[in-house]
Amino acid sequence: MATLLMRLAGPMQSWGTTSRFDERDTQLEPSKSGVLGLVCAALGRDRAEPVADLAALRMAVRVDREGIPMRDYHTATGVVASSGKADANRTVVSQRYYLSDAVFLVALEGDRELLSQVHNALRTPHWPLCLGRKSFAPSCPVFMPEGLRDGGLLDVLGSAALLTEQDGIENTPQRRVVIEDAEEGTVRVDQPIAPFSERRFGPRFVKTFDLKLEVGNVSDTTDA
Repeated sequence: MATLLMRLAGPMQSWGTTSRFDERDTQLEPSKSGVLGLVCAALGRDRAEPVADLAALRMAVRVDREGIPMRDYHTATGVVASSGKADANRTVVSQRYYLSDAVFLVALEGDRELLSQVHNALRTPHWPLCLGRKSFAPSCPVFMPEGLRDGGLLDVLGSAALLTEQDGIENTPQRRVVIEDAEEGTVRVDQPIAPFSERRFGPRFVKTFDLKLEVGNVSDTTDA
């Protein structure tokens, strides 16, 4: 069993799962559909291509720094109406939510050969990588040189160094983890069941809990 680690850090991230029309939501941690979309960009996989192999990977997220939920207020004019013509007198208002200054350690568990391909692609991505929206660029590389490891999700996340500075009062640091579960948990509708061009997603279960980390396991990368 192998697990691949990815660092998702940036001033702005958005991981929506229920966005419709003029309201764009975000979850408090990366969605599976969003993470696999990023992986497809690294691989150069077109939106019309199948993603069943990637969707079969099991995912977990360790929240090294909680993001601050924020909201942008957008207006647009000249929007195309139902008649098919642009209405210069019509203004559309939209609410767009995002996370500020979040840092996540994302883990994908599954076939080593596939994860090795993804790992190599993250080093030199085919297309630019983004954190949920095209304008939200990572502040540091998603690729982690030692990111491909043997072991399951929890073992790897528990032993991986923190991506942020450790609070000096913590004797045994712990971080919130959201992990995919096959049988029970909270439902997230972000499991790709078709190529991304079809925008079809199914449910999956996730569980959330605090994971104790190895003492003193702090990353050299403290400026994320």
